[in-house]
Amino acid sequence: MELIRLGPGFAAEVCGPGLADVARSDEAYQAVRAAFEEHSVLLFRGQPITDELQLAYSKRFGPLEVAKAASRAEGTPFSVLTNVEPDGTLVPPDHKEALRARANQLWHTDSCFKDPPALASVLSVRILPGSGGETEFASKRLGWERLPQSTRARLADAYAWHDYAHSRGKISPKMISERERAALPPVRWRLRWRNPANGRDSLYLASHTYAIDGVPQDEAQALLAELIDHTTAPGHTYMHGWQPGDVIMWDNRCVLHRGRPWPDGEPRHIVRTTITATDADGLAEMRPLTRAA
Repeated sequence: MELIRLGPGFAAEVCGPGLADVARSDEAYQAVRAAFEEHSVLLFRGQPITDELQLAYSKRFGPLEVAKAASRAEGTPFSVLTNVEPDGTLVPPDHKEALRARANQLWHTDSCFKDPPALASVLSVRILPGSGGETEFASKRLGWERLPQSTRARLADAYAWHDYAHSRGKISPKMISERERAALPPVRWRLRWRNPANGRDSLYLASHTYAIDGVPQDEAQALLAELIDHTTAPGHTYMHGWQPGDVIMWDNRCVLHRGRPWPDGEPRHIVRTTITATDADGLAEMRPLTRAA
């Protein structure tokens, strides 16, 4: 296996083993898992992608999430992100899927608003627009390491609240249904996630994060925005321009990502599987000692 570095201190292209090799070979899985722990974002080119192959690959890394309430693939292990209707027409600009694409253009971490949250996401492209539609990544691990020591000490044992409705409300107050609100109540996680494989710490926050225990709301909002801006500052991100056959996997414990816009009237269809974090991934340390606010 050869790794080609892509981003500024994180992200790498995997050359050699593909998704099918990882799905069937312990040796290939161990090599790719080690690369995942080190580089946080992995790119596979030229994959003969199918739902079955993506599922088999993803299952190697842990239990899979089921798509959330009111999503297109609700109740399945797939999250379908598309502006294409089943009959081939494109959704209008005010359609929920179009609003969802806009919400995904906020810097976020998949499923930090769930209990348990996500370890990793695996994203495959099925239909590409003629231009735009890139996915941009930033390392919260490197963001943590660039913070002053005094800030790291302040945040190391702090807890923050995450809510799916909070980020969706930034796009449209009508974007989330009452059924979704009931299914996804706010959750609280430590602001620092330590990777047990290498001991490296990372910030843990996203556009879904809305409060910090013991910090006044206005101050918390300002600090959260400052931390995201710090992590995603120019020169510290990797922008991926998709090609047919591309599959990308990233570590939700330590990576922020966002979709980029593409021209109106062009189709885009991508499929995500999401691996759930377990105590072996450092989740136990993320939980507060008490569930009270």
